[in-house]
Amino acid sequence: MWQVVCVCAFLVFAVLAVFGQTAHFKFVNYDDDQNVFENPMVEKGLSVQAVGWAFTHTQVSNWIPLTTLSHMLDCQLFGLHAGGHHLVNVLWHAANAVLLFLVLRQMTGSLWRSAFVAAVFAVHPLRAESVAWVSERKDVLSGFFFMLAIGAYVRHVRKPSCAGYVAVVLMFALGLMAKSMVATLPFVLLLLDYWPLGRWHNGQQFSRLVREKIPLFAFSAGVCVATALVPGLVITDAHRLTLMQRIGNALVSYVVYLRQMIYPTGLANPYPNALNGQSLWTVWLALCLLVLISAGVVMGRKTRPCLLTGWLWYLGMLFPVIGIIQISEFAAHADRYTYLPGIGLALAGTWAVADWSAGWKYRAEILGGLMMTVISASSVCAHVQTSYWRNSETLWTRALACTSNNHVAHYNLGIILLERGEQENATSEFRKAVAVKPDYVAALNNLGGNLAAKGANADAIVQYRKALEIDSNYFIAHCNLGQALAAQGHLDEAIVQYRKALEIKPDYANAHYGLGTALYAKKQWGESIVQLRRALAIRPDFTEARRNLGKALLRNGDFDEAIACLEKITTISDPLARWNNLGHDFLQENNLEEAIACYRQATTIDPRSADARAYLGLASFKNGQIKQAIDSWQQTLEIEPALNNIRNNLAWLLATTPDASLRNGAKATTEAEEANQLSGGADPMILRTLAAAYAETGRYRDATATARRALELAATQNNNILTSKLQKEIKLYEADTPMRDAPQ
Repeated sequence: MWQVVCVCAFLVFAVLAVFGQTAHFKFVNYDDDQNVFENPMVEKGLSVQAVGWAFTHTQVSNWIPLTTLSHMLDCQLFGLHAGGHHLVNVLWHAANAVLLFLVLRQMTGSLWRSAFVAAVFAVHPLRAESVAWVSERKDVLSGFFFMLAIGAYVRHVRKPSCAGYVAVVLMFALGLMAKSMVATLPFVLLLLDYWPLGRWHNGQQFSRLVREKIPLFAFSAGVCVATALVPGLVITDAHRLTLMQRIGNALVSYVVYLRQMIYPTGLANPYPNALNGQSLWTVWLALCLLVLISAGVVMGRKTRPCLLTGWLWYLGMLFPVIGIIQISEFAAHADRYTYLPGIGLALAGTWAVADWSAGWKYRAEILGGLMMTVISASSVCAHVQTSYWRNSETLWTRALACTSNNHVAHYNLGIILLERGEQENATSEFRKAVAVKPDYVAALNNLGGNLAAKGANADAIVQYRKALEIDSNYFIAHCNLGQALAAQGHLDEAIVQYRKALEIKPDYANAHYGLGTALYAKKQWGESIVQLRRALAIRPDFTEARRNLGKALLRNGDFDEAIACLEKITTISDPLARWNNLGHDFLQENNLEEAIACYRQATTIDPRSADARAYLGLASFKNGQIKQAIDSWQQTLEIEPALNNIRNNLAWLLATTPDASLRNGAKATTEAEEANQLSGGADPMILRTLAAAYAETGRYRDATATARRALELAATQNNNILTSKLQKEIKLYEADTPMRDAPQ
């Protein structure tokens, strides 16, 4: 018993030593977003609603309610701190290693052989993907119930009871709800009946054993059918390989997994499909090797029954994911698929070597040394392999180092570079992905996005249209195409694309936002408001949609509602700065009434804000509201007399406005002279204003002289626009005519 306890402790320690580093790892941008950190239902944690959702929705085309619930529980406990999620994976894997050891010992009565198989399972480098990848929680969780089901079965075989059989069925059902790959459990139990349980004695006995497992086979069949019906899981479209290509890839993958089990180098994720399928000689070589091994284990089944059980365990458990039924459009095989099938190879190899070496001198010492060497080497390699899962960049960099033509790695590395602001490098990665796989719609879409971000909307449109030619239902590309068309001023075409996106995905907030913005640009305020409200109903935190809704409400005359809407924008915590910034946005768009409303709101919040009153004056002036502009600028100078540009603006209005009731030449002269004195007499714009003020008071000779000084300074500064204006104004002053100006 102490040996058993020590082995269990060693297994846990070994797992923690190898995989404990993941407590400091991040999520990766490979399904972790959809499964965890960008899944709003999972992020909320456990609740009655969440449980119902887990059982009625798929996760990345997989019905895995138990795994989904475990992710929800992690979010409840750790939030989105990735280390906690990783550590839970590690603990499940450690539990699986201990359970495997205990179950094997229960079945075979052999402590050290069972311990070695469990240790290889625990620390083999092929385990890194299943343990270090948060999204592969389904491997470690389904593995836990797989081990419990076998343990319950062995107990039931030795002490038959209804309760024992129910326990087997229950564990099997829980395993299926974690990952459907454990559907092969009934087949594995038949193999265990052959060896080591020794329940196969004749054909009649085998028939009884099969009948005994009919409920389990029924579960398997049902889950397989249901899984096949899940949209997106089984590849049936243009990305599907031909039957011969799939068979060839399956044969080669069996051999690749076998090689990786023995010599685990060059491990990565994913391994892309060969561009033109596996070569014929590679397929034939793989077939010959598999036939030879199979023939050997069949011939030796009487003396070495462990070989037949282990080999068929390996072949049978891999069959659902070997690729004949294609479940991935881009991966030929994957390390994670060996999580449970690899046990069969370890089992066969361990018992075969132990039996073969029975007559060796110093057998215990030699085998003990070999065991520790294998476990130590595996631990070191697994530790290194696990380190590549530290973050998304290390994962994809490793994938590109170990594989060729890996469009998935190029694409995901491009996403990382894009998020980091390295737009040129990201564009390069997207182009590489498209070069490998020209019909890669996600890469085409992101390539278009990068081009659009650089202002190359015409080139972006080409990429979006290519993506839509391949997949007309790719709603993201429809939305992005709409955005690019809108940027080119093709609003009607943009609206068509946004509507197509919404036909495909009615709850796509970005499309509602884009459509609302395009309708706003066409001055269709009412429809714009409807679409922007829908965007906010889907994404209440959509700040830009709320900002544009506020603008649309202002344009529609709903000022109170607009103010209430815009006040909810939290991107700027300071209300004064928030309203000033909104006013600046409107001013840049030449939406003057909206700008005035925003600046008035700012002055309501802080009547002593010189900045808000200055911009209120500018917006009022541009909108033709001269009196309001004069009042605003006078109030600005009362608050902040040092604002010389505002003093100059005020003097210009008082001197040049066409409205005689508002002109005040004397005050304009006073303000302009003070502004000129503060500027040191070296600002041609202020000298121009002073000249206009002199002209308004009838001092045309002074006006002409002052304007000429301004002209000299403007020419020295190469200010051609001001030079042209001053030349025209000098002619007015020489003709004893004052300057009159009005906002354009």
